[in-house]
Amino acid sequence: MTQRDWIEKDFYRELGVSSDAPAEDIKKAYRKLARELHPDANPGDPKAEARFKSVSEAYGVLSDDKKRKEYDETRALFAGGGIPGGFGGGGFPGGGGAQGFDLNDIFAQQGAGGAGGLGDIFGGLFGQQAGGRRGGATTGARRGADVETELRIDFVQAVRGADVPIRLSSPGRCERCGGTGAKPGSTPRQCPTCDGVGLVSRSQGAFAFSEPCRDCRGTGRLIDDPCPECGGDGVSTRTRSITVRVPAGVADGNKVRLKGQGEPGRGGAPAGDLYVTVHVTPHRLFGRSTRNADDLTLTVPVTYPELVLGSTLTVPTLESTVSLRIPPGTASGRTFRVKGRGVERKTSKGDLLVTVEVAVPSSLDDTATEALQAYAEATKDFDPRSELLRGAR
Repeated sequence: MTQRDWIEKDFYRELGVSSDAPAEDIKKAYRKLARELHPDANPGDPKAEARFKSVSEAYGVLSDDKKRKEYDETRALFAGGGIPGGFGGGGFPGGGGAQGFDLNDIFAQQGAGGAGGLGDIFGGLFGQQAGGRRGGATTGARRGADVETELRIDFVQAVRGADVPIRLSSPGRCERCGGTGAKPGSTPRQCPTCDGVGLVSRSQGAFAFSEPCRDCRGTGRLIDDPCPECGGDGVSTRTRSITVRVPAGVADGNKVRLKGQGEPGRGGAPAGDLYVTVHVTPHRLFGRSTRNADDLTLTVPVTYPELVLGSTLTVPTLESTVSLRIPPGTASGRTFRVKGRGVERKTSKGDLLVTVEVAVPSSLDDTATEALQAYAEATKDFDPRSELLRGAR
């Protein structure tokens, strides 16, 4: 996809969102469409695969704040076929006025901020600073788009860290042509129209300016024998296996970045990155502390006599079990700290926070009932609410 496509394609319509949609709405729309159009969900359906690729391209631009701003400015610039600011209409700038003006010279004199910021827009649109002459970098070079996917792991993997293999279907460098876009055995040639720059100078009316070369679509190359796999684009949707190294202590919703594993770049530019959103399945016993995510939490039910008289409990950890001493007179809800049984990082270890809570029997037999009544009679002088009532008066 060349930058000329930015003028011709409506990425907002591709994702079904408005042009002022917030980033979160764009992400939700993309994820919904990606799930529906994913090649794994539509095996053998070329239309779904093509649509999946178009949606991925659109999200690659709109999910990047810088690219989205540049895309919006580019489309606003060419809306209605003219350049804003009174440079003419009906196609590219033209119309009456003094002869001999060259927009390249105007941009060169006024700099990036001149002419209402058009130098910036042209610089981004054509891949170089506006006003650049032939011999500069190829305008088709563009960093690959970032790609997003999701991964679900269990609680132990999140705490301990793990290498998790995933299968990813996304635009990637065409394996058949190696990303050149040319059929194996042939090579692209330099475009003779633009001398490989990707830009051509054009005059219309009072102005002269540069625009993407129509013959090579701004890439600076011509492919006489396109690769049958990718149609000359150098990119094809493929399914690949990637191992995601999940660091110890990752939390639900965290993202893991895999540099260079996103969409491949064009014209020799670097590939984008892959961002993996990690979802953690909750554990039936253990949790994570809200005060320190490296500390694990565990609630242990105990009997009333164990709290009053004291006891030694055997409690589980993620690896095995430990003995926990409960001193006499312990209150229900008290938390004990077991050192070094939490998240283990390279330079530190979290702890296990064990909270004891008294378990109340749902029913008692006659013997237990009589014993409890005898206990209540023996401790009738103990009023746990005496301070509470005194403070209310």
